[in-house]
Amino acid sequence: MEVMGSSVDDVPLTCVSIKRRDERKTLSYLPNRPPVDIEFTDLSYTVPQGRKGKKIILRSVSGLFRSGQLTAILGPSGAGKSTLLNVLAGYRYAGATGSVLVNGQPRNMVQFQKMSRYIMQQDLVQPHLSVHEAMRIAADLKLGSELTKKQKLTLVDEIIEMLLLVKAKNTKTSRLSGGERKRLSIALELINNPPVIFLDEPTTGLDDLSSSQCISLLKMLAQGGRTVICSVHTPSAKLFAMFDHVYVVAAGQCVFQGSGADIVPFLYTVGIECPTHYNPADFVIEVSSGEYGDFLEKMVAAVDNGHCYCWSQRYTGSASHCKIEANDPTEDDHKLDFSSSCWQQIRTLTCRMLLQMYRDRSYLYLQGLMYLFLIFIIGSLYYNMGFDGAKQLYNFGFCYTCIIVFLYLPMLPVLLHFPSEVQLLKREHFNRWYSLRAYFCALSIAKLPLQIFIGTVYVCSVYWISNQPLELARLCQFLVICLLIGFVSENLGLTISSRLDIVNSIFIGPVLSVPLMLFAVYGMGAGTTSIPIYMRVLMCLSYLRFGFEGLMYAVYGNDRSMMPCPPEEIYCHFRSPKTLLLETGMENSNIWVAVLALTAYMIFFKAMSYFLLRWRLSRHRDFAALNYVGRIIKTHFNFTQQHK
Repeated sequence: MEVMGSSVDDVPLTCVSIKRRDERKTLSYLPNRPPVDIEFTDLSYTVPQGRKGKKIILRSVSGLFRSGQLTAILGPSGAGKSTLLNVLAGYRYAGATGSVLVNGQPRNMVQFQKMSRYIMQQDLVQPHLSVHEAMRIAADLKLGSELTKKQKLTLVDEIIEMLLLVKAKNTKTSRLSGGERKRLSIALELINNPPVIFLDEPTTGLDDLSSSQCISLLKMLAQGGRTVICSVHTPSAKLFAMFDHVYVVAAGQCVFQGSGADIVPFLYTVGIECPTHYNPADFVIEVSSGEYGDFLEKMVAAVDNGHCYCWSQRYTGSASHCKIEANDPTEDDHKLDFSSSCWQQIRTLTCRMLLQMYRDRSYLYLQGLMYLFLIFIIGSLYYNMGFDGAKQLYNFGFCYTCIIVFLYLPMLPVLLHFPSEVQLLKREHFNRWYSLRAYFCALSIAKLPLQIFIGTVYVCSVYWISNQPLELARLCQFLVICLLIGFVSENLGLTISSRLDIVNSIFIGPVLSVPLMLFAVYGMGAGTTSIPIYMRVLMCLSYLRFGFEGLMYAVYGNDRSMMPCPPEEIYCHFRSPKTLLLETGMENSNIWVAVLALTAYMIFFKAMSYFLLRWRLSRHRDFAALNYVGRIIKTHFNFTQQHK
């Protein structure tokens, strides 16, 4: 028996075990895909580099990657292999020039993204889900109602078995090993049988055994008729021998393209001999890096910067002898969109988010303890002050404290968690799991139950402990205003963290909160005539001010009766609610104005966060103004750092 052209004794056991599962590579209930060949010609890619102009990453490279082959993109660090992979996958194509053909036809980016999947270097998987649950949810999102529930479960079990994840089937994704997480990342993208798979350094962080299993798996997938392209950083000789096609880049140019077995004779033709028992992959990278002299130009000329699509031992050193094989285009337009309907996506994503929130017990316990702690502290500070005519200024502070609580507690968890969630969103959205609109709707729905529950518990507790007027209408108004402040604060956190990372989000969020709190109470007691017009405008920009006025109206408005003055007090100036509202400048406050203003702010911040997320996930960011401002800030920062 021979496996991959070698005897069983010469092949690692992992390869044999996977080869024995080769009969499972044609999965049940999934249609066969037409072969997809990717050809690119004179592909260049540049990025802006501040005051230095532009930096060239790829320099007019060409190549051909065929279906049924496992292709490796090799090269030294900074050579451009990841950039080439990103451009071919369509992950980054703004700034790229040249042509990319799919089966001989110009690439249609929308259609190409439907039939290709990109597995990034970081193995980002949804936390708090088991392997089987993650696969089942992916099947619901990618296959929709095309298959029955039983057929989906059968398909999921087949992929789990094929990728050697049976033992980890019920294991949480956060407890998987590096190799298991990598195989799970591949398994999630195999749900709808994509004909093209891109992988960015799939063996990074894996040991020799896990790397061998991973590459053997990719070779098996390629033998099933798929086009599998991956960038690899210094593979071992054993792994290097598994690749069907090798593409080597250096300094943004193609220095070799062909079979891995042809690298040694190829180097001999350009004037350098590979030492015996030396890994050809390591040697060609060292040569292209200039370790043995300047052979870069000779290597680029020998393959005509990738225009030579094949190279053999019969190669004479002239690019004119290279034979470029044409690839006939297929009649299939590849409109392979198996996404479920928008409603199905919202339902599935909402269930996934609620399940993960329920299983994140440490966060739930911490948040519950935090609210209980605040109930105890605030209840103790303002105990029984609601009906004390001598302590209404303190009760005024109670209302202000409530808006601070509903400013920070809903916003801070979002600033900490959502930036990492965006990374998962980028992978799943790019691979067409679901639309951004469906994700955003599900996110808004999933966060409501917990926030409403804990917000209601907090408000009812401190409202009763502080002895506020026990009238149902006032309590409901107080609760609605507090919850709306919390919703606005949460969406403000989403707006900030949609564009920034965790460190910057945690810095910007509290900084922006300071002026919001200041303008919420600015000018109270000074009279409206003494406040400049520009300050009034800034005061209106603070949604906390509208919330504060709403709380004051709920407690003191609507013709509330005078409060008793304690016997030990001679005079209680603020025992009349109207007096307190007049002194604070809130005599004209209205609960409906507060509700409408907070609702408008909530919609505004939600729309802003959606806009920023859409811009961040866009492959071709055509918002020139934002790009220009970003480049100015980055250039100024780099210039300052260099001259310190």
